[in-house]
Amino acid sequence: MATCAVIGGCGFLGRRLAEMLLEQGYSVNVFDIQQTFEHEKMRFFNGNLCNKQDLLPALRNTDVVFHTASPSAASDNRELFERVNVDGMRVVIDACREAGVEKLVVTSTASVIYDGSDIMNATEDSPYAKRPMDYYTETKIKQEKVVLGANSSEDNFFTIAIRPHGIFGPRDQQMLPNVVKAARAGKMKFIVGNGMNLVDQTYVDNVVHGHIVAAKSLGEGSHTAGKAYHITNDSPVFFWTFLSSLLTGLGYATPHHHVPYFIVYVIAVLLAACKRVLSPLYDVGELTFTPSRVALIATHHFYSCEAAKRDLGYRPLVPMNEAIERTLESFTHLRNNVVT
Repeated sequence: MATCAVIGGCGFLGRRLAEMLLEQGYSVNVFDIQQTFEHEKMRFFNGNLCNKQDLLPALRNTDVVFHTASPSAASDNRELFERVNVDGMRVVIDACREAGVEKLVVTSTASVIYDGSDIMNATEDSPYAKRPMDYYTETKIKQEKVVLGANSSEDNFFTIAIRPHGIFGPRDQQMLPNVVKAARAGKMKFIVGNGMNLVDQTYVDNVVHGHIVAAKSLGEGSHTAGKAYHITNDSPVFFWTFLSSLLTGLGYATPHHHVPYFIVYVIAVLLAACKRVLSPLYDVGELTFTPSRVALIATHHFYSCEAAKRDLGYRPLVPMNEAIERTLESFTHLRNNVVT
């Protein structure tokens, strides 16, 4: 039985990856900064991924390492992103080499080629964004370059980067909980732009499946090693229709007033500039209204996963309608119980 290590295995994506690996007969080590759940068939290791000595016990005697850990994309802490996504990536690679790991699969993001402009059916040949939308994306570009550059058939060390986009599903503590929070605060009344922008939203099980088939593709003579692959549901959706289906499913009103994208974006840019000026003097907190978030909800951004289908044998396991249904069933505690 092959043994896998999941770095960030207590997070949303990492935990589901660990579970599906077990379901497929693998032995699983979970590494994270703290253990947040129990599972009798998993071995847990706690530590800081930026510390090689913390990592090594979890990586020894493993065949594949999956690296899913990252600070939340919502953070505005550049130093944290650099330390974890870039410096930490180098530490993970060093630890893998010292532990004799042959395969390393890293979770990147399709946003490494997104700069806020419309992007439609983009392939992996598209260049990295020259002006990344935020610190998260900026450091994920650096991370991806580091991990793909570490691939070496001479050293029998094979690496691959998986680029999902818009991950959602049960146990996610980012997207849907934040949408419900905004709806309860009366902030989900407006559609930014014309509401016809197509985006990729990818169900977590499909993202996990992409990681697993990527790992299986690696090895001596592999033509996928040292490359990045988009993983999506392979069925772009209108962002505002997708959002409305989640809100309706939980009993909340859907956005219906349109506001021009340009105006909203300019306001977000001005707010971000004000924060930069005031931050040295005051604790202004985290902005929920940023240029990157405005761009993500109002532009086209969907990606081709033809390369993954061709090279990895990837196919989405869960179609969009079923994915939305499963997600809603898991968040019944967020349902609106107010009678109107």
